[in-house]
Amino acid sequence: MLKARDLTSQSMEELEIKHQDLCKEIFDLLCELRLTKKVEKPHLISEKRKDRARVLTVLRQKKTLNEDGKV
Repeated sequence: MLKARDLTSQSMEELEIKHQDLCKEIFDLLCELRLTKKVEKPHLISEKRKDRARVLTVLRQKKTLNEDGKV
């Protein structure tokens, strides 16, 4: 599980890469669920979704700080 304070120290590029990785992991887990009708660790789906939301939140915060600083 990711912590928001750990994410704030990462760059925008690292966060975008982490977001892409999380999206791929969620997609793979959902495909496995649909194909086999069960997942070995079903709690991972909700955990990955929450991690993705944290990454997106930090990304948006950094973007608004950059926009406010440039104006």
